[in-house]
Amino acid sequence: MPLALLALAVGAFGIGTTEFVMMGLLPDVANDLNVSLPTAGHLVSAYALGVVIGAPLLAALTARMSRRTVLIGLMALFVVGNALSAFAPGDDSLLAARFLSGLPHGAFFGVGAVVATNMAAPERKARSVSLMFLGLTVANVAGVPVATLMGQHLGWRATFLGVSAIGLAAIAALALLIPHDHAQAPAVGLRRELSALRSVPVWLALGTTVAGFGALFAAYSYITPMLTDAAGYAHSSVTLLLALFGVGATVGNLVGGRLADHSLRGTLFGGLVSLGAVLALFPLFMASQWSAAVAVVLLGAAAFITGSPLQLMVMEKASAAPSLASSANQAAFNLANAGGAWIGGLALAAGFGVTSPALAGAVLALLGLGVAGVAYTVDVRRGASRPRPAVTAAVARQRVVASHVPQRTEAFQR
Repeated sequence: MPLALLALAVGAFGIGTTEFVMMGLLPDVANDLNVSLPTAGHLVSAYALGVVIGAPLLAALTARMSRRTVLIGLMALFVVGNALSAFAPGDDSLLAARFLSGLPHGAFFGVGAVVATNMAAPERKARSVSLMFLGLTVANVAGVPVATLMGQHLGWRATFLGVSAIGLAAIAALALLIPHDHAQAPAVGLRRELSALRSVPVWLALGTTVAGFGALFAAYSYITPMLTDAAGYAHSSVTLLLALFGVGATVGNLVGGRLADHSLRGTLFGGLVSLGAVLALFPLFMASQWSAAVAVVLLGAAAFITGSPLQLMVMEKASAAPSLASSANQAAFNLANAGGAWIGGLALAAGFGVTSPALAGAVLALLGLGVAGVAYTVDVRRGASRPRPAVTAAVARQRVVASHVPQRTEAFQR
């Protein structure tokens, strides 16, 4: 795998840290700015709104630019947004800064996924995407807990200064490790980029993302009351348990990338079935503390097995505009975050019990499996039930000799 994937992972680590750290800092921010906790909660929504708006918009506007330049520019915008968050004088300015911080999120992952697959061998595309997402999952294991502790001891503003420093390190890594010849975007117009999203298979893939990850967030948004009220954990133990979720997500992400290179659709179906089964069994898992800890790890693993397959599937279905489609998938992920939390909250409000959000998530996983099945049926009818065979190493070497260009550059041009 190219060393340049490390640069993408560093950027993903910073983005993952700033996205999730706000949840742990809300009480500190609310007290410092003299606002209520619900008002401070709007800071989470502002970031998510920035992701949803910025992902397709920035990807479309930068479609004809060098992807290396785009990645560096997006990370620079990320640094500016977090620095403004650190020096925000009030809640309104902090709200605007958080929105600005969220704008480059989806586009970075979208363009980064295209660059990652173009630099890897054809038979390792999904694995390359999973290595980029490794930064996001590791952020939940190490970045978020450390940043939260920093905020609690040095003040929440120090946390955003620290995240800005991570962004600067990512810019340096991107500039040093991503070569120019692997990052140039094809000369396509904005109209062609947008027209690529009119495909039914693309929207079915995006719908699978919304339903599949909505299943995760229906349960994960209410994991704390499930662990404390049902499993009997103390509130002080929740942070460690959430780190276990990050461990499971990291393992699932890496396993999913490897499996998807052998069978993309099979990995997607298997991941959704596993996610639905884990969520359906959540009430039983919450009967004791040890099984609840196991359930948290399994939840992270089952959910993120589907991450790389979904990203790669969206890119393949919109091959004429992979950056825009890949960025739109990140917007779909954040819609899943908001929609899943809302559906889980409806189950709680209806009085079905503290573990009912997990059962609601199981239904969403089943829905995602159904959408994926419809997508498969559409592919069969279009004569595309099987992906194009990967280019073998021998054939690739023959092409390299014939064209006298580096193998990875030739793979990118294809």
